[in-house]
Amino acid sequence: MAQTSKKMQIVFASAECAPFVKTGGLGDVAGSLPAALVRAGAEVIVMVPKYATIKDEYKAQMEHFADFYVSLSWRNEYCGLEKLEHDGVTYMFVDNEHYFARDYPYGFFDDGERFAFFSKAITESLQHLPEGFECDILHCNDWQTALAPVFLREFYQGLPLYDRVKTVFSIHNVAFQGQFSDTVMEDILGMAHIPAAATQLRCDACSINYMLGALHYADAITTVSPTYASEIQTPEFGEGLDGVLRERSYALQGILNGIDVVGFDPATDKRIAANYTVDDRAGKAVCKAKLQEELGLEIRDDRPLMVMVTRLTRQKGMDLVMYALDRILSGGVQVAVLGTGDRDYEDGLRYFQGKYPGTMAARIEFDPALSQRMYAAADMFLMPSKFEPCGLSQIIAMRYGTLPIVRETGGLKDTVQPYNEFTGEGTGFSFSHFNGDEMGDAVFRAARLFWDNREAWDQLVTQAMSQDFSWTRSADKYLDLYFFMHPEIERPVAVEAAAAVEEPVAVEAAAAVEEPVAAEAEPAAPVKEPAAAEAEPAAPVKEPAAAEEPKAEEKPAVDGEVKPTAKPAAKKTTTRKTTAKKATTAKAATSKTTTAKATTTRKRTTAAAKKAVEAEAAPEVKAEATAEATTAEAKTAAKAPAKTAAKKTTATAKKATATKSPATKAATTKAAAKTAPKAAAKPAFKVEEAPSEPKAKATVEAKSAAKTTTRKRATTTAKKATTKTAAPKAEAKAKDKPAVKAEPEPKSAEVKTAPKATAKTEPAKKAPVSPAAPAEEKAPTKKTSVRKATATRKRR
Repeated sequence: MAQTSKKMQIVFASAECAPFVKTGGLGDVAGSLPAALVRAGAEVIVMVPKYATIKDEYKAQMEHFADFYVSLSWRNEYCGLEKLEHDGVTYMFVDNEHYFARDYPYGFFDDGERFAFFSKAITESLQHLPEGFECDILHCNDWQTALAPVFLREFYQGLPLYDRVKTVFSIHNVAFQGQFSDTVMEDILGMAHIPAAATQLRCDACSINYMLGALHYADAITTVSPTYASEIQTPEFGEGLDGVLRERSYALQGILNGIDVVGFDPATDKRIAANYTVDDRAGKAVCKAKLQEELGLEIRDDRPLMVMVTRLTRQKGMDLVMYALDRILSGGVQVAVLGTGDRDYEDGLRYFQGKYPGTMAARIEFDPALSQRMYAAADMFLMPSKFEPCGLSQIIAMRYGTLPIVRETGGLKDTVQPYNEFTGEGTGFSFSHFNGDEMGDAVFRAARLFWDNREAWDQLVTQAMSQDFSWTRSADKYLDLYFFMHPEIERPVAVEAAAAVEEPVAVEAAAAVEEPVAAEAEPAAPVKEPAAAEAEPAAPVKEPAAAEEPKAEEKPAVDGEVKPTAKPAAKKTTTRKTTAKKATTAKAATSKTTTAKATTTRKRTTAAAKKAVEAEAAPEVKAEATAEATTAEAKTAAKAPAKTAAKKTTATAKKATATKSPATKAATTKAAAKTAPKAAAKPAFKVEEAPSEPKAKATVEAKSAAKTTTRKRATTTAKKATTKTAAPKAEAKAKDKPAVKAEPEPKSAEVKTAPKATAKTEPAKKAPVSPAAPAEEKAPTKKTSVRKATATRKRR
């Protein structure tokens, strides 16, 4: 059964994390993904080494949380945990000056030992986390943390705290695997005596591979793009690990990285010359002119400016750039390159800068501020990588309205949709093969669109800037994986989404039920009315369009609302029959309200019609007899003054109430008590319950009155009454009778009476019935009831 109170608790381990320490894309991921997971409802602790290069302002905010010793083979090493809260995320810095108090994170002779210690410290520290935090997911990144799943399985499995921990290993670049001499197996890792570990870590006869161990031991494997996940399973891109990746392909998936859309926002970025948005890009032209001036290029807006911000290595496609650059520059495209790397590429860029002054600019340096200005100012961004796990530069370029030109590999293929000149779709330009001529062709496809069809170019820029590359999307994918591994933990986001989907469905279903009910001539047990009706329960509900009829004379009702005096008689007869049947079978919880309404409705029915209903339902004689007596009395009251009519109406309602069984009365009283507070909005006549003795008397008299008419006479008279009722004359007669409209049942047991159809009589609402009315007026005698019925038949 799902745990509703527990959140997904994740330990995210990385060798670098922005803004504390960063050398590449891994730092961006570790700096952004945990924050997105926290926003999605998870609890995250990020574990990072406490390097000496971390700024003092962050070190001053750290709080010493715990310390313990970590065993590496024969040695025990000190480990401290320094806690820091930053932007809603908890960071735990692993402190050991012997290993981490250095000027740079990587590149030392003992890196194998340093990051073996870091991996062991991660697993050991799961016992020393804040109270209430029990790790569900241990998410490790790249080879520096790859031994954590190995240590967890070999040294900690079986301990209660560790049994629930599932491990995820992310490959950010399969080319960096952490290969070391096999002497570390015993001297540092202490695993030479464990055959399974020794076998699954060894990559050849004399070396071990940290990443290989993680691929064997982790519960799930991810990489930074779907295309890269497929590529690394091939010998061309697998770097020797393609075999194990194919073997574990069922546990491997690619999830695209995102970018910090707040930090990389052209509308608010303070590092660029002018801000702009997707709808107003005037500022981008300003940025271009400023950059051309800064780099010594010709200030011309009619020439496309293409930039590169990259490491100058073969992996980044610099071979292709050197091959095609002469053709590109001579073709009228301005080029600017920022970066450092291999000496041959650096010298080649300087050569072209001297050959094409005003068209080519090379900045052989590392300048983050300049890179930001180049993203914002350029028209095109070139990224012809030989392989690219994900790549962030092309995403940042699109965010700033700079169209990327990329090779279709890894994350470049997943993030950039090539331009289609026939449909106008796309977000950039691409080429397939690692070939300089193909790259040059792609550059000039973009340049020609810039020169020849500026409208299509602008539309392409709009589409590129409108893409969603936020970390929220990536975090959802990671959460899907986490909750798949821990199905016993309920996912709050999924519950909220389901509620959002079900709510309108429920409303529609309620509406579908209420509509036909409203059109069904107000049944005895109505569906619950909307909230608006609950606010003013005395107000009548407007009937649906299906009941539209020619309006008769309008007269004021008791509650001040305008109501039609009469409706077509044929419809009323059918309606009253249905209502009479439903009234006898209504639930006990609504019987009091139903009986009161049924009494009002039956005033417009002839005594003969009621006898016909009685003949059809013999077991219902008791209720029908009450209705017959009510009808006869209502006709006599039509000629009486308004005050007397109002009193008799109340008395009739009391008689109807008296026919109910004790159980029904109890349920009715309870239902009325629940709805009484809602019914106080408008004045109405309340049905008072009479003492038990008069109720019994009224019941006997009603039965006697019913028995005076035979079934034969009732049937004949009912047929005549139906024929007469269906005739048009019924409308004229209806005008001489009390203006009573069948309304939806109010929320409480109230009976609304309309004024009589005579100008001489004042509205009945001015003559409220006193609760202490004389007993002789509450129930007529048997003899009086028979005479009234006979007089009525004679008049008919």
